[in-house]
Amino acid sequence: MPETARGADLPVCAAPAPATATHLVLIPSYNTGAKLLETVSQARLHWPHVWVVFDGSTDGTPEHLARALPHAPGLRVFRLPHNRGKGAAVLHALAEAEAHGFTHVLTMDSDGQHEAGDIAAMMALSKAEPGAMILGSPIFDASAPRARVIGRKAANLLANLETNWAGIGDSLYGMRVYPIAPLRREFAATRWMRRFDFDPEAAIRLCWRGVRPINFPTRVRYFARCEGGVSHFNYLRDNLILGFMYTRLAMIRLSRI
Repeated sequence: MPETARGADLPVCAAPAPATATHLVLIPSYNTGAKLLETVSQARLHWPHVWVVFDGSTDGTPEHLARALPHAPGLRVFRLPHNRGKGAAVLHALAEAEAHGFTHVLTMDSDGQHEAGDIAAMMALSKAEPGAMILGSPIFDASAPRARVIGRKAANLLANLETNWAGIGDSLYGMRVYPIAPLRREFAATRWMRRFDFDPEAAIRLCWRGVRPINFPTRVRYFARCEGGVSHFNYLRDNLILGFMYTRLAMIRLSRI
């Protein structure tokens, strides 16, 4: 068993992984409770540089994780005072990451759904193809809500239509490796892409910029509430956000044509 830091169940040192000053794991989090701590622990077992951005969390996890910082090399924590959305949380960390010499970030959700065991392989693929973005392509099991699996098919069809079939395997899956510089340029070009629209809009805009998508199959698991699962997805609100996003991007695409 790995040694743990006092005050938090986090490995003190990551398991052997290719040490790098160019790639880091970035985990945005909003009130995901104990699942966040499990996710950070698993990520640190597979990669030495892990940053967490708390997007206005009020569930006590920022304080819990802060107590582990002196005993967890490579772990950094950022706190936003108010909930601003996943994209805004990612954006907050990008300038700091670039200032520290990082060129790529692997984003993953804080709710335990993503497979931390695939981090090293995705990072290796990114290092071999630094100009590309590595998109996690989810392999669903029986825990996946049927409505969300079906909805993804429509979302992926629209994303590929708007990129002339550039090869986006899954536009919504949040575990992916981005090159920082072009992602920051896309953030600067729009006031959108800050909330639930971040993942699909980032993939589409980066394709427009010529960043090639490479799909990487990875398992995903949805946890029930009794297992500690936390979901902030709102079917009405977030599907309206997505519908508006696809319409807005289609208008941009048509105007350029």
